[in-house]
Amino acid sequence: MIQRVLATESALTLIARLQARYGELMFYQSHGCCDGSTPMLFPKGEMALNSTDIQMGEVGGVPFHVSEMQFDYLSGSQITLDVEAGSVGTFSLEDSEGVHFVARSRLWTDEEWRELSAQG
Repeated sequence: MIQRVLATESALTLIARLQARYGELMFYQSHGCCDGSTPMLFPKGEMALNSTDIQMGEVGGVPFHVSEMQFDYLSGSQITLDVEAGSVGTFSLEDSEGVHFVARSRLWTDEEWRELSAQG
C-alpha cells in the first residue's frame, strides 16, 4: 500500500519529542495563504475539523489532515515532512523549539498512480 505522507528521521524524532511533551497530536495543512499552507502540529482536538477535511495519512502515529481543496491539489503527489531551522511564527507546536515542519512533494509515477487509483 502506497503512503501519501511520509516523514524524514528528523521529523519523526521531533514528532516523538513533542508527543512525549503534549500527548496525542494532529497535523493540519490547509490551502490558505501565508502560513496556512505550512504543515502545523496541534494537540489532538485543539483544532476542530469539519466534514470536508480529509485524513491524507499518518506519520509517527500522528494523523495528517488537509482540507478537501488541498487534498485535490495534493492528490497527484506524495508528501514528505521534514524539519528546518527557524521559527515561522505559526501556532504549530514545534515553533517554540525554533524549528518548523516543511512539506516536500514529488509526483507519483504512472505505476504508483494506477495503484492509488485501485486503492480508492
